[in-house]
Amino acid sequence: MTFAGVMTALVTPFHADGSLDVDTFRSLARRQLAAGIRGLVPCGTTGETPTLTDEEQDTLIRICIEESGGAVPVMAGVGGSDTAAAVRRAVRVVELGVDALLVATPPYNKPTQEGLFRHYQAIAESQPDTAVCVYDVPGRTAVAVATSTFERLGSIGNIRIIKDATADLAKAAEIRRVVPEGVALLSGDDFTFVPHLAAGGNGCVSVTSNLVPERIVALYDAWQKGDIASAIAQNAALQPLHRAMFLQTNPIPVKTAMAHLGLCGPTFRLPLCEMDAGPREALIATLASFGIQ
Repeated sequence: MTFAGVMTALVTPFHADGSLDVDTFRSLARRQLAAGIRGLVPCGTTGETPTLTDEEQDTLIRICIEESGGAVPVMAGVGGSDTAAAVRRAVRVVELGVDALLVATPPYNKPTQEGLFRHYQAIAESQPDTAVCVYDVPGRTAVAVATSTFERLGSIGNIRIIKDATADLAKAAEIRRVVPEGVALLSGDDFTFVPHLAAGGNGCVSVTSNLVPERIVALYDAWQKGDIASAIAQNAALQPLHRAMFLQTNPIPVKTAMAHLGLCGPTFRLPLCEMDAGPREALIATLASFGIQ
């Protein structure tokens, strides 16, 4: 599988009673594939994974695998603050047939760089035939992966993807310099997509593509065709929408926007809850300015 282009970090829809809305999730996956998305990413932060049971995660992953039919990769979120538990989750989802494992840096316990290296090494070595994505998201986890640690991790053969959600473009260029060419470098922030490509990136794990997948795909396609001016212009035009997706904690705005469009229900699982009135008004106004109503 090739890990490049636009991969969507899928939201998880719930019924009004908080139960998993399987039918809507399937329709959302189909909508993404019809728009030309290059990968599906269930069970990530955007999918409210900390509130999902193992069985619910398995259901979502199976749906993505069924709907993709091998046409695009499925990269499922695993990880956590306990390496042994993360390894057990990795074993489980690989048995389901995923193409890659998305592993965020462990939250809360703030490991050293050596601890981070060993965490990723243990997960990668437990599943040597499956690609592993190192997900650097210090805004969520309170610890960042150092460039020197990325360089070390690059020597592990199945660590083939890096998701960089730091918005640090100088660091992105340094990562590109020190890891093997075959390692895919993906932006974890929609608003840095094009600058990240210019720094040596290969794609984006997108939140905004839940809402407007065709527009995010068109931006990437323009870049790939060498129409850099168009890609830059599209990236600039989309900035207000990207920013609106983070008016409050992700995935609250994107799911609120999707519910506004009738794509899914507005239900969250605590501790996430409905969007505050002021930010919600700003979100709806932004959607209207983009003709999304």
